[in-house]
Amino acid sequence: MKYLIIGGVAGGATTAARIRRNDEQAEVILFEKGKYISYANCGLPYYIGGVIQDREKLFVQTPEIFGKRFNVDVRTESEVISIDLAQKTVSVQDNKGEKYIESYDKLLLSPGAVPVRPPLPGIDSIGIFTLRNVDDTDNIKAYLQSGKVKKAVVAGGGFIGLEMAENLHHNGISVSVVEMADQVMAPVDYSTAALIHDHLLQKGVELLLNESVTSFERTDSGLKVNFKSGRIVSTDMVILSIGVRPNNTLAVNAGLKTGERGGITVNKYLQTSDKNVYAVGDAVEYPHPLTGKPWMNFLAVPANRQGRIAADNMTKGNKVIYEGAIGTAIAKVFDLTVATTGLPAKRLKQEGIPYYSSITHSGSNAGYYPGAVPMSIKITFNRNSGKLYGAQIVGYQGVDKRIDQFAQVIKHNGTVYDLIKLEHAYAPPFSSAKDPVAIAGYVAGNILENKMEPFYWRELKDLDRNKITLLDVRTADEFALCSIEGARNIPLDELRDRLDEIPQDKPIYVYCAVGLRGYLASCILRGNGWNDVKNLSGGYKTYNSSIRSLYPETPACTSDSIRDIDTQGTQKNFVKTLTVDACGLQCPGPILKLKKSIDEISIGEQVELISTDPGFLRDSSAWCNQTGHKLISQTGKEGKFISIIEKNNKKSAVALIDGKTKGKTFILFSDDLDKALATFVLANGAAATGGQVTVFFTFWGLNVIKKETKPKVKKDIFGTMFGCMLPSSSLKLKLSKMNMGGLGKRMMRFLMSKKGVDSLESMRRQALENGVEFIACQMSMDVMGIHPEELLDEVTVGGVATYMSKAEESNVNLFI
Repeated sequence: MKYLIIGGVAGGATTAARIRRNDEQAEVILFEKGKYISYANCGLPYYIGGVIQDREKLFVQTPEIFGKRFNVDVRTESEVISIDLAQKTVSVQDNKGEKYIESYDKLLLSPGAVPVRPPLPGIDSIGIFTLRNVDDTDNIKAYLQSGKVKKAVVAGGGFIGLEMAENLHHNGISVSVVEMADQVMAPVDYSTAALIHDHLLQKGVELLLNESVTSFERTDSGLKVNFKSGRIVSTDMVILSIGVRPNNTLAVNAGLKTGERGGITVNKYLQTSDKNVYAVGDAVEYPHPLTGKPWMNFLAVPANRQGRIAADNMTKGNKVIYEGAIGTAIAKVFDLTVATTGLPAKRLKQEGIPYYSSITHSGSNAGYYPGAVPMSIKITFNRNSGKLYGAQIVGYQGVDKRIDQFAQVIKHNGTVYDLIKLEHAYAPPFSSAKDPVAIAGYVAGNILENKMEPFYWRELKDLDRNKITLLDVRTADEFALCSIEGARNIPLDELRDRLDEIPQDKPIYVYCAVGLRGYLASCILRGNGWNDVKNLSGGYKTYNSSIRSLYPETPACTSDSIRDIDTQGTQKNFVKTLTVDACGLQCPGPILKLKKSIDEISIGEQVELISTDPGFLRDSSAWCNQTGHKLISQTGKEGKFISIIEKNNKKSAVALIDGKTKGKTFILFSDDLDKALATFVLANGAAATGGQVTVFFTFWGLNVIKKETKPKVKKDIFGTMFGCMLPSSSLKLKLSKMNMGGLGKRMMRFLMSKKGVDSLESMRRQALENGVEFIACQMSMDVMGIHPEELLDEVTVGGVATYMSKAEESNVNLFI
């Protein structure tokens, strides 16, 4: 048997070697248009960046060694220019321009793909390159070595484009990435890509999203890239990475059937429309295992597998079936690893396939073991059966092994429950007892079993906040640092004691940092009578990273300085520094540890806090803005994020009069609902500016700080009478005007809830958390028969001397 193979590299070379192993007597001829038959195509960007320094390491096999080892007639620089299916021959042109005919019994096509190069004005200018083969690599490398390249534009934010951006950046080149879509990495969903956007910006890469190039212009100083928006970017070099198309010219001219995407159509045996011709690799169009629709898969692993299958079917008859590829891919983007497999949510939506999705944020290994770094996982699955459709991961360590596990479950038609059944090797340096893959399965199972109803970050943009209750169950410190507009804060651990603050006539939308506490809160609410409760998938972490770049008009609630302020992390002058390891802690762990550490050091000293939470750089910057401490530097490398912060004198941010800090004192004499509200609005505002704030409750004002559930206390007849006549708690307070038998106060509370205004009870709690001191008048308590046990636990009891002392220390003293 005589076998001809057109094209080397992954598909063709693999086929040739397998044919030889199957048939020692066969005649095998391999034609390759270029000089090389087997090279590391995926390693080309890293050779350009200098990560791979030895060019020869790119070559897996030389034509000479490959030909001798497998007894294959390797003909490089020989282009097959036509195929005669009827005569079973091909026409070949060698490197001298001479043509000849070669016959075959079986023919394999592995022509690969070619870069898309649109006919834009100026696209052939000097300094504009594509990257597909070794020759392209050599040309780019030589251009860089000229020393003239200071700026580069990468057109296209796909895998190769971002790898090139990283490697150009490593060469000290300022890089801009241009992408027509609103995100980089088209195979993943926007919420996943948003994490990549943050990382690229942190590394100093300029992102130009929703931009399309209209022309290039060569000038004396370099290149100009013109955009449809009217923007013009000057650069020294352009890398075109806007996609590839199947190299189908030979197949089309020969009359072989091609698909709707232009790829060569093959059956399950990888046989073309001609029974003696097979095809593999980037040029093949084959049904996707999940949709059944033809698609193109430009990846090396499927090409290698197809080559082996095609060789077996060519030599042994059609016996081995190709199951198809689901698009499992992985890429390194600076310190991040990005991986995907199967179908993302946007593709399922395009195909009209109903689905659920869930987002989880886990650690790469046990949080208590050094080196644990965050990993964000999004999976998509069938709404009824739980069949797994796809997975996407962004992380720093262990991403590869997790994406492979997801891929195997998908390829074997598994469900999210199979993710739970997977047996993981566990030791603290490598994983957790609950592996991130299993956690993704648990969360998806909760959704399918109606234990949790998810909602997604995009929904919040269009929700009418007056018709829902948006509940933030993070800690008060987290909420103060940054929150979603219109949310009210009840920390998870206080939720059971504060259920009366949550309306029962509205849907409850719960969120926390990453989703876990939101799930626990939804369980508590459902167990106490709330039926319409939803939890934000991926929590605030996913919402915040996604909303920032997709809706730039949304006001940022944190500092934008997520960049390398000091890329070396060095200090110019010696300062006593406390180094704190917060690695493995999820938000708000690092920021709370920072606060505690700052409290332990002296003014002028510094804290160097190391975290593995990518949001820590942004959070620590915002925290400094709020507290007045000085941000010295921020760095991020290999999944670790370091902020150095110098402790300042907090009093410098407080209003000073005659060099002395002044506080605020309020006397609440009334138990009218509106006057009590005004008191706590003012008290909370005053506390935010610094200094001590005191509220002195006297006579009817004592009713505002009564417990809702009181212990039994022994009272005399007058105390019992007062107890019957006075409001039992703040929930019973009336309006000073227009109370209308209680209708007015109910209307007031309803309107406050509808407008997103915190309740009186919530404002009171916030005041205590902000350090406002509550003092009850001892004389008034004695006259009205009120015992200390009936008041809030945080209330202290004092007399006129206490009040006068506080008033003396204050520069504001209000009687309400």
